[in-house]
Amino acid sequence: MQIWNREMECMPREKMEALQLKRLKETLVYVYEYSPLYRKKFDKIGFKPGDLKQLSDLRKLPLTTKDDFRDNYPFGMFAVPMDKVVRLHASSGTTGRMTVIGCTKNDMELWTELLARVISMTGVGSSDVTQIAFGYGLFTGAHGLQYGMERVGATVIPISSGNSERQLMLMKDFGTTVLVSTPTYALHLGETAIKMGIDPKKDLKVKYGLFGGEAFSEEYRKEIEERWGMLATDNYGLSECGGPGYSGECALICGQHIAEDCYITEIIDPVTLEPVKPGEKGEVVLTTLGREAVPVIRYRTKDISSINYEPCDCGRTTARLSKISGRSDDMMVIRGVNVFPSQIESVLVNIEGLAPHYQIIRYNKGFLEDLEIRVEVNENIFTDNYSQLEAIEEKLKQQLYKTLALNPKVKLVEPHSLERSPGKAKRVVDMREFK
Repeated sequence: MQIWNREMECMPREKMEALQLKRLKETLVYVYEYSPLYRKKFDKIGFKPGDLKQLSDLRKLPLTTKDDFRDNYPFGMFAVPMDKVVRLHASSGTTGRMTVIGCTKNDMELWTELLARVISMTGVGSSDVTQIAFGYGLFTGAHGLQYGMERVGATVIPISSGNSERQLMLMKDFGTTVLVSTPTYALHLGETAIKMGIDPKKDLKVKYGLFGGEAFSEEYRKEIEERWGMLATDNYGLSECGGPGYSGECALICGQHIAEDCYITEIIDPVTLEPVKPGEKGEVVLTTLGREAVPVIRYRTKDISSINYEPCDCGRTTARLSKISGRSDDMMVIRGVNVFPSQIESVLVNIEGLAPHYQIIRYNKGFLEDLEIRVEVNENIFTDNYSQLEAIEEKLKQQLYKTLALNPKVKLVEPHSLERSPGKAKRVVDMREFK
């Protein structure tokens, strides 16, 4: 299997941890000198950079949150003057002020290197033609994947998101072999292709899908691979911590390899904030190493995952992040039961007759909260065949109860009736009258 940076991706664990400690010490000196935010945070607890003696001492430092970015909007998180910043990016800001990051020339070079690693581990190389169907703009995803693709020598079609018919036309005409998008949009494109009389497996040449921007279940992955006949891989990153490039899956699909030379990863209990045991699920907390413009110490991602430190059969020794199973702030507590959208998705995509398009409606029932799950039926299901629909609905209810120990309302809806999006799918609609 191709490995882009064998020195870093195959480094022995003891040597990697020594490198992380060295770079962490350098990072703490740097942020204390150049970041007013972190100098203030460290002074508040009486911490000096020289106090850190081992990696576990990192836990003594305060956590960074999205609110730190919002409260210091736009450039208060920066550790360099603006004449050193060559690029600005920002999150969507759908739940508040945008979180703004910047990149120096060195940051851009590092970002490109990390994406080249992620891309190479999937099997993509210089002979591939990549269609980037992420939205361009302030979002980091499209730009980062483009730089990485160009670094490994792949041809790039920077088409951006939307206009699905044109996307498919160019796929066919340009011989696209790699699709970069959200997993939701990949399924939508496949659906559109069938309507246009195009069989993605037979009429197109797409072999690889590099998906990000939203979490998706293993069942959802299987649906994509079945529809396209491609290898569907997941990669992970956050704008606040430099965008995509933090981790990605190799072709063996056994966890996402972390760029440990550039990040330190902690997994903590989202309630107690204490570290969980190795292999246990918790909230991912990231510390960047070597980032100049916006270094970040102990950033709470709110994403739930676990880490595997065993070497991979692909030859890489870097720790692997398990698939993101949800977000601590996405968790819904329904009648005392913790529910994640990913749990519901894993049920839906395993029931014959249902399409992988759904919405979860949160609403009040008196003083209690409840759920309604709306899911499309497949086009080959006759909507006037009530007995067939009733059988599908009953099976769905049974499986949801087995998984959630709850009886949410279920509503089967017509094909293509739920809104599609070329970006992140809006899975949960909050209709509650009080929050």
